[in-house]
Order: sequence, then C-alpha cells, then structure tokens
Amino acid sequence: MGIAANAAVLLVAALHVYFLVLEMFLWDKPTGRRVFGLTREFAEDSKRLAANQGLYNGFLAAGLVWGVTQASLDFKLFFLACVIVAGVYGAATVNRRILYVQAAPALLALLLVVMG
Repeated sequence: MGIAANAAVLLVAALHVYFLVLEMFLWDKPTGRRVFGLTREFAEDSKRLAANQGLYNGFLAAGLVWGVTQASLDFKLFFLACVIVAGVYGAATVNRRILYVQAAPALLALLLVVMG
C-alpha cells in the first residue's frame, strides 16, 4: 500500500505542477484561456493574480514531493489536507469542477496514505 500511496501523492503533486504552469505561464495564452474559459481581456487583466495562485500550487507540489522523498507521514497528511481544503473552497467559490480535479484526487491519496 505504501507504493500506491506514494504514487497517489506524487500524482497530486504532478497535478499541482500542471496547475502552476497553466496559471503562471499559460493563463493569457490560448491553452490557458481554453482550460479556464477566459476571455482575452479577463485573462490579461488577471494574469498577475493567476501567477500568484500558480506559485502557491507550486508550493503545494513541493511539500507533497518533500513528504514522499523524506518518508514523512506528517508532511504528506498536512499538504494533502491543504490541497483538499483549497479544492473544497475553490469548488464553493469558483467552479464545482475544482472539487473533482483537485480535492478528490487529494482525498484518495490521503486515504491511501492513512491506510498505508
């Protein structure tokens, strides 16, 4: 179970690296606008905020990777909980899809970590 749990944690980390790239570098590009359903004007006006948000996603990914590489249960649990809270908040305030894209994978990984 430990291998599956760590794989799930690393998958969640990879998702957050992907979010970082989308928000920091592709937000106002056609790919970013398509993924987030943004107009060109809104994307241009909000790209600094999105880049900041992307940076936070990078910190979440770093914490998850750190937890796996250091075999730290506490780090894995803490950062997975942070991802879940962020996903629930995002689903409640921005788009329900965030619950499935962000919070659900983190919850699955958290359950695997706890069972491992």
